[in-house]
Amino acid sequence: AFGASPGNAARALPAAVDIQPACLGLYCGRTVLSVNGSVETYGDCGVCPRGQRTDDNKICRECLGSPDRYDWLYLGFMAMLPLVLHWFFIEWYSGKKSSSAVLQHLTALLECSVAALVTLLLSDPAGSLHIRSCPVKKLSDWYTMLYNPSPDYITTVHCTHEAVYPLYTIVFIYYAFCLVLMMLLRPLLVKKIACGLGRSDRFKSIYAALYFFPILTVLQAVGGGLLYYAFPYIILVLSLVTLAVYMSASEVEFFKDLLVRKKRLVVLFSHWLLHAYGIISISKLDKLEQDLPLLALVPAPALFYLMTAKYTEPSRILSEGGNGH
Repeated sequence: AFGASPGNAARALPAAVDIQPACLGLYCGRTVLSVNGSVETYGDCGVCPRGQRTDDNKICRECLGSPDRYDWLYLGFMAMLPLVLHWFFIEWYSGKKSSSAVLQHLTALLECSVAALVTLLLSDPAGSLHIRSCPVKKLSDWYTMLYNPSPDYITTVHCTHEAVYPLYTIVFIYYAFCLVLMMLLRPLLVKKIACGLGRSDRFKSIYAALYFFPILTVLQAVGGGLLYYAFPYIILVLSLVTLAVYMSASEVEFFKDLLVRKKRLVVLFSHWLLHAYGIISISKLDKLEQDLPLLALVPAPALFYLMTAKYTEPSRILSEGGNGH
């Protein structure tokens, strides 16, 4: 080693200079500055630009994939939340004698549909209904702000970026368009057609939306990752509970009760669609021959309720208890 010539030592120096310190942190990476053939030049370790995430070698790579079936189902669930809440509060405040509820329901559907379409068209690549995305690998991908490293326990290297691009931010954009379209369309419609309601009651469904949109935004910001993994089970549980509450509150006991009032039949079919959506989200329809038969279980809760409601009627239980004494 001591006998090495000065020329050999000079030629060995560049190899030592090319060695870079390790890129700490779970989501810190090096951006690609230039590409010369198969040789890439990287920048300093830090946050990846929007639309990129780190690979196994801590290099920021552009998201070139597309959402899989489960990702689209998740986006569909997040898109349905404001629509279902719109319909609930419209029905809640419209009153039994108001004929404006149907038009308000259709307007809410139009608002959410246009908002979803505009959001997809503005997403990268712009002008297309397809979006490019990075795959979701684990729960921590949704909370990169919690994994900023502190090499010396004093200075924090901020590497927070959207590792699940664009599943996190696209929901906020969609909610913003929903809110803007609602404020543009709904007040004019309600003012003209909600003649059966009082002056203070006709805008209550709009006021309710001004409350639940911030709540949905905070829910996505804080619990987006948890919702991503739990939304199929949330759909099943909530649809079962709300169906039981609605049928008991409406005093639906027999099949003829559903056929007499078409509104109850519409509510029943809506819950069945939610049941089917939850089952499809859980199974992902990876194996059609095994997963499709599960959809036959969709009417089971409603049928079970209708067949057993007459045996659990409170007045009947009280009368039988009084006769027993």
